[in-house]
Amino acid sequence: MSDFYNSVKVLLAEHEALLTRKNAPAPSGNGVYRRWQHPILTAAHAPVSWRYDLNPSTNPYLMERQGVNATFNAGALYWHGRYILAVRVEGDDRKSFFAIAESPNGVDNFRFWDYPITLPQTDRPDTNVYDMRLTRHEDGYIYGLFCTERKDLSQPDDLSAAEAQCGIARTTDLVNWERLPDLITYSGQQRNVVLHPEFVEGKYALYTRPQDGFISVGKGGGIGWGLSESMDGAEIKEEVIVDGKEYHTIKEVKNGQGPAPIRTDHGWLHLAHGVRNTAAGLRYVLYLFMTELERPWVVSHRPGGHFIAPQGDERVGDVSNVIFANGWIVNENNEVFIYYASSDTRMHVATSSVGRLVDYVLHTPEDGLRSDRSVATRNELIAANLEVLEGMR
Repeated sequence: MSDFYNSVKVLLAEHEALLTRKNAPAPSGNGVYRRWQHPILTAAHAPVSWRYDLNPSTNPYLMERQGVNATFNAGALYWHGRYILAVRVEGDDRKSFFAIAESPNGVDNFRFWDYPITLPQTDRPDTNVYDMRLTRHEDGYIYGLFCTERKDLSQPDDLSAAEAQCGIARTTDLVNWERLPDLITYSGQQRNVVLHPEFVEGKYALYTRPQDGFISVGKGGGIGWGLSESMDGAEIKEEVIVDGKEYHTIKEVKNGQGPAPIRTDHGWLHLAHGVRNTAAGLRYVLYLFMTELERPWVVSHRPGGHFIAPQGDERVGDVSNVIFANGWIVNENNEVFIYYASSDTRMHVATSSVGRLVDYVLHTPEDGLRSDRSVATRNELIAANLEVLEGMR
């Protein structure tokens, strides 16, 4: 018996050492943001009590009984001075669930709360849930919008046929969640739906991602926009595309809103993901754009190219060559913490500031959509820099 409990103590000590490991900025950056050296959450960060049966009579070999495969795609919220993530945790059984992890500084020492979120069900239970976006709305609630996946009953013999829609839950304490009816739209399936933090024309405003099928967007796609009278029985009767797909760009196959946008003096700052196809499969990257303050569905600035792309070990995982983000935080010092997942496996953080990100969006050239235009834009930069360097001699 003493050997068993000694083994438990070793297990807990190893886990504590991982949780308390100090993080540090990567030694180099691009002036826009800094990556941090260590992932902030991995499967090994999941509490020991979630994975092991710690009773020697029922688990004499101290084996994992309910394994955790991945921790990724987390919504984020700055709450009572703490950095809160609503993490997608995937068990070895392929079922995902949501769990809250918090940190005192946003870059390390993330700890999961004792229990995952207990999410109420609608009259059509979710088969799987994932990728929750957290929005603190001016109506006083914290909303969690997420993808709910269910079997596509119109194709009963195809076990891979699924349906994706937007599930909605809200809370005031991040512990007790009220489940609301799924969002109703008239554009097939929905992924990556995000609630705008303010009322627009007295209504709730949502960024959508209409698509024809579970994986393929088909003729649909792009970041959409629509209004709903209420979030309890939310319904969007008309969607317009805010930011569409574009041939031979980082968002050629599909794109979607990341977290809710950040209000700045110059406009709403948006973080999104773009997807293109390669010989090695789909490649997911992040990009930024800005919309007007009074018309959040109208793009005012559209920097060309990706903002963050998979790098080094981030390229490897369950779904390789993927960077995805659905959470970021601005603290009282206007520091921005960008929480992104790599390859559907683990969570990372990159840090910047509102000022730097706004400068990047306002002054980065748009994609010229052709190679000759790209060269012309780069030549302008080179010529200007050569003059600066000449003046320094």
